[in-house]
Amino acid sequence: MRIPFSRLHLLAITLLGLAISGAQAEIRETSVWWLPRNVNMFGHTVDFLFYVILILTGVTFIGVFSVLVYFLVKYRSRPGVAALHSHGNNTLEVVWTTIPVFIFLGLAIYGNEQWTQMRLKTPPADALPVAVIGEQFGWNVRYPGPDGKLAKMEASKVNKDNPFGIDSSDPAGLDDFTTYGELVFPVNRPIRLYLGSKDVIHAFYVPEFRLYQDMVPGRIYDFVWLKAEATGKFQLACNQLCGQGHYKMFGKLTVSTVPEYEAWAKSKAPSPAVTAVVPPSPVAMNQK
Repeated sequence: MRIPFSRLHLLAITLLGLAISGAQAEIRETSVWWLPRNVNMFGHTVDFLFYVILILTGVTFIGVFSVLVYFLVKYRSRPGVAALHSHGNNTLEVVWTTIPVFIFLGLAIYGNEQWTQMRLKTPPADALPVAVIGEQFGWNVRYPGPDGKLAKMEASKVNKDNPFGIDSSDPAGLDDFTTYGELVFPVNRPIRLYLGSKDVIHAFYVPEFRLYQDMVPGRIYDFVWLKAEATGKFQLACNQLCGQGHYKMFGKLTVSTVPEYEAWAKSKAPSPAVTAVVPPSPVAMNQK
């Protein structure tokens, strides 16, 4: 049964509307050219690569389809006109194969250089370490205390009661503090992330940071780092389907001024009475 032309139109419009709605879900109020605002020091290189690829593919798309339409019209079937047969052009084929090869090589070299800066380069010595462990369906976050050091973490020790895999014998963890679903970063200070998962595969995704990293159980990722260059409030989302509650797995991420961060960290710090090492009493020592 042939579908009426009007119904085909309606179907096409509906599908187009769904596609546009899906695209709009990724657009923020401060977006520029379809991308959300960038606040990470590495973001401009990601955006540049995106725009270069967009322009190359756009020009190629327009060029290919323009030629296609031209040939469809020029060499359409017409009464009394003999068909023109072509067996190819080796020179032309070499040209249109060589050009894409050099384009892809250029993109690969540039992309690898940026990847090295973002992932393989050692974070600055003054980077603030922050551990983020995903679980169904939330984010465990651990910050260092005044010593600026996190307790040692081992993926093999991650469990229900110890989501960070903390080595309890490490004194560096005595002044650490934790939050759930809340991250605060000081502006213009490098942040070194320690990412992991307690149960299934999750993904740390903050569009405004141009940052995406899968988090696989059994491994702690310690090579991800960033530096936020503007204050604001953002959303951390899990970008891997991790179960029925995946839709609600998001966290609040705030980039604040340094004084605001220090005040926040001080308010979250554990009580000295809890973390201090109590020396043995003289009576107990005399009994030994």
